[in-house]
Amino acid sequence: MTEYYDKNFDPKKVKDELVAWIREFFAQNGSDCKAVVAISGGKDSSVTAALCCEALGKDRVYGVLLPNGEQKDIDASQLLVKHLGIDHSTVNIHAAYQGIVDEMKAAGLDVTDQMTTNLPARLRMATVYAVSQTMNGRVANTCNLSEDWVGYATRYGDGAGDFSPLSHLTVQEVRAIGDVLGLPKELVYKVPVDGLTPLTDEEKLGFTYDVLDRYIRTGECDDPKTKESIDQKHRANVFKLKLMPAFPYDGPTRAEH
Repeated sequence: MTEYYDKNFDPKKVKDELVAWIREFFAQNGSDCKAVVAISGGKDSSVTAALCCEALGKDRVYGVLLPNGEQKDIDASQLLVKHLGIDHSTVNIHAAYQGIVDEMKAAGLDVTDQMTTNLPARLRMATVYAVSQTMNGRVANTCNLSEDWVGYATRYGDGAGDFSPLSHLTVQEVRAIGDVLGLPKELVYKVPVDGLTPLTDEEKLGFTYDVLDRYIRTGECDDPKTKESIDQKHRANVFKLKLMPAFPYDGPTRAEH
């Protein structure tokens, strides 16, 4: 049996609580709406879609596959929608992505690595919302706590959504819930990659999610350099998890009468 870093974590209990939470969200925010989920084929979108199916029924869950040109691992996304039996569509964002890149170049703007990394995520979210609005949907956010902790999400890209089942759960905990849901192992334990480089997410981060999860839940990290790296990434990216700051103006002071 897996020893979770949160000693009180019970994946079956948390799964049931998540299902009840999703039902309550839709009862309050669209009792006739569908849950619309961007399907990447990884653990997060797989678990989110499966939770929505259990909460709402598969007829009220819609998947959107969003390749940017050729996606080598799109078979994982196809496996998920087939496993769950949900309606879905494939919308390739490459023409939109390339069009924006070309227009920026034509305008004399620099096309930086950071821009090309984050633009697909933002185009995908815009597309998911476009699809959602055709069917009175509510968009699921699929981010988890571990990735959010170190900023491994794009603000207004995969960091957006109308409801977020997994944002307080670590990678380890999401995988455990995927097991409880009976999802295929190749989806729950699929090595996370963003598809932009040959490197895995963990190779880019410089530490594993197991190390990160342990640090999040216990505050323990054996390697001081890794601890500092995690802390630095968290400090630099915590703004992504907060509402946009707004100037606190109440209007002109009214004269007393």
